[in-house]
Amino acid sequence: LQADILFINVESEEELTRIESLAKSINTIARISVRVNPNIDAKTHPYISTGLHENKFGVDIEQAKSMYIFAKNSPFLEPVGIHFHIGSQLTELEPIKQAAQKIAELAHSLLALKIDLKFFDVGGGIGIQYTNETLINPYDYAQAILGALYGLDLTIICEPGRFLVGNSGVLLTSVLYEKHNGTKRFVIVDAAMNDLIRPALYHATHTIKCLSQSKQGQNDSAKLCDIVGPICESSDFLAKNIALPPLSTGDVLMIRDAGAYGYSMASNYNTRPRPAEVAFMGENVRLIKHRENIESMLKDEEELLQEYKNDTAKSIHSKKGIENDTTR
Repeated sequence: LQADILFINVESEEELTRIESLAKSINTIARISVRVNPNIDAKTHPYISTGLHENKFGVDIEQAKSMYIFAKNSPFLEPVGIHFHIGSQLTELEPIKQAAQKIAELAHSLLALKIDLKFFDVGGGIGIQYTNETLINPYDYAQAILGALYGLDLTIICEPGRFLVGNSGVLLTSVLYEKHNGTKRFVIVDAAMNDLIRPALYHATHTIKCLSQSKQGQNDSAKLCDIVGPICESSDFLAKNIALPPLSTGDVLMIRDAGAYGYSMASNYNTRPRPAEVAFMGENVRLIKHRENIESMLKDEEELLQEYKNDTAKSIHSKKGIENDTTR
C-alpha cells in the first residue's frame, strides 16, 4: 500500500477486511482485485492446478460478488480489477478459454452494478516443451482471451513467467560415481533435489545430455539409468530410466529447461549450498549469483549460538548474585 502498487489480488474475505484495516490505518485507498476460482480443470499436474474448488486458491463466483460489493461500499477500498489463474504448465487451450469466458461474464455483471473495473488479469500458466508436449500457440491464446472479452473495455494483464524463461536455463552437474544394485544402474551426480525439485515434486521430466566430448556419439552403448543426487531421500532423483552412455567421475551432464521453478525453488536441505548462477548475455558471461558455502550458511546459526552463550552467562551471573545476596 505504501509503495502504491497497481492493485492487490485478494484471496479471501478475511484478507479483504485485513487490507481495508491496513488502508484505514495509513489513511489511504487500497486498489484491489479479487482472484476468482472458476472451478475449471486445467488438465495439468494436480500439484500445479489452481482453478478447481478443491484447490486453495481464490473464491467462488458468488463469494466474489459479495466481496466486490463490500469493496465498492468501503471508503478505503477501490475495486479496479478481476483475476483468475487456473494452473501452471498448461498445454490445452480450452480450459483457459472456458475460464476467461466465465470470468468475463462475472465482469459484465459487476460493471452493471457500477463497479468500475479497469483490469482483467488472466494469470499465466502457458506451458513450455520439456520433452514432447504439444504447446499452445500464443496467437490462439491471445484470440481466446480477446474473444471472451468481446464488449468489455478492460486492460489485459498476463503473467507468462515460465513461458519466457523456462527453456533458457540449464543445470550443469558433474558425475560422482556410477553404481549398480543388481540390474539397476544409478548415476550419482553432485546436483540433487534441493537444486532442482521438479522431478521429485511433480514427477517432471527434463531432457538430460552428456557434455563430455569422449561420450559423444556413444548412443550404441547407452543403457537405462536413474540420475540421482547425494541427499538421504529415495525421492532424490533428477531423472529415471533414461538412456545414457557409460559415465565416469567428472563427466558433465546438462539438465535442460531449468530456467523456471529451478533456482527459485532450490533450498539448503541436508545443509547443501546452492550453486552459482551464470548468465550468458550475447557474447558476455556474467556471474549473477555467487555459489554458497558452508560458512555463509552457518553464519546466522553461529551468531544465534553466541547470543545464547552470552544470555546463559548473564543468567548464571545473575543467579550467583541472587545467591550471594541471600547468603548475606
